[in-house]
Amino acid sequence: MNENYLNRHFAIFQGTGFFIGLILALLYSNHQIMTGDQWQMLHKGYLGAYQDIWQPFGNAASAVGNVPGSLSAWVVGGPLLLWDNPWAPMLLLIGLRVLSFLMFDAVIKAVFSQPVRLLFMVGYWLNPWLLYDSQLYNPAYLCFFTALHFWSAFKLREQPNFLFSFLHVLAIGGAMQLHYSWPVLAVISCYLLYRKMAYPNWAGVFAAGAVILLSLVPYYLEYTTNEALSRESDRYIGYGLVHVYPVLKAVLYWLRYASTLFSNRIITDASFDWITTISWLQAVFQYMWQAILYLVGAATVVIAAKINWRAWKSIKPLIKRGSGDIDSQQWLLLYAAATVLAIIINAMLSPITFSYWHLILTYPIALLPILVASERWRTSTPQRFVKGLLWLAAFFIVVNLVAACDSEKYTHKVDYAEQVEVLLTQEGLTRLR
Repeated sequence: MNENYLNRHFAIFQGTGFFIGLILALLYSNHQIMTGDQWQMLHKGYLGAYQDIWQPFGNAASAVGNVPGSLSAWVVGGPLLLWDNPWAPMLLLIGLRVLSFLMFDAVIKAVFSQPVRLLFMVGYWLNPWLLYDSQLYNPAYLCFFTALHFWSAFKLREQPNFLFSFLHVLAIGGAMQLHYSWPVLAVISCYLLYRKMAYPNWAGVFAAGAVILLSLVPYYLEYTTNEALSRESDRYIGYGLVHVYPVLKAVLYWLRYASTLFSNRIITDASFDWITTISWLQAVFQYMWQAILYLVGAATVVIAAKINWRAWKSIKPLIKRGSGDIDSQQWLLLYAAATVLAIIINAMLSPITFSYWHLILTYPIALLPILVASERWRTSTPQRFVKGLLWLAAFFIVVNLVAACDSEKYTHKVDYAEQVEVLLTQEGLTRLR
């Protein structure tokens, strides 16, 4: 298979990859192990749909209380109003993932060749970093808001527009109502404004700001009377400023998102009891699995680091305002650089040390330097590019199949809908109208 073949049959390859991603997302969803994170979302949604009680706050965070706003309740309860089935909110989540892919792909299509678009489809849509969060908890929604932020910013790179400015700010506000990593998007927007990489329509900006503030009024009213919304902690804002490790770990996640060094929950928690019940044989499979994933992951982290370093050297002269015009690929690399800056600032201000889900909204952006480098590889070594693309797709599919059936957060032994029905019965949550 060569590049010309990929170009001629691009629609078939992209459609096949997209369909496989959907099947994997459904497989993950059905095998998710229900924990407190999912029940927080489900309880708010069912409470709204069944009893018309829409709580104005989201999930409880590690150290700073519940996130503000009622979006967490509506993304679960809204679909339940239309279809009273546990799969209704899951289908909305998967639908938002589809929209995120389409928005990212619209930008990739405008900048890169079709083979690199296929690489993005594999690197984003089939990637375990994305699919492993195919469950009902708040970070799972964040890639949608990153896509909305990125796509709207790209639309604003040449001239102001009310709708895209409105959506750009709304992306920040939507992320804010789901997770405390939302300042990452705000910092990126500030850099885009400083570098004149986006030209906002201020009427759209203020209109979106007004919508966000109005949506938070119930939360502020609740906050004044509900002491449980604020949480005491021995950590403090700015913890990362005086500790080196939280910042270094956050930057390392940027490199890991661009690599195949996935979460340890995928690598170390597979039991392989679905292959054999013989304990020593299970141990053999476990050690082989871990060895392969760690070796491949470590190698790709090194590659990602080299690519990021070269990307940084290429755009370093363009960082400051007034440092010259930029083309579309440079725009993407500067957006990625702004994301790294935002990660560092967020890590310095955060009262906690991040785990992978705290920065998962930056994962799609970490792919941008890889795509820019791949455009050069495609022209210099087209045969290797095609072989690498096919091997990467096969590797991702195998990892996803194992992780969706046998990992810390997923197992083939459970059924999502049955677990939800059991939890509803245990909590006595029934429809009142």
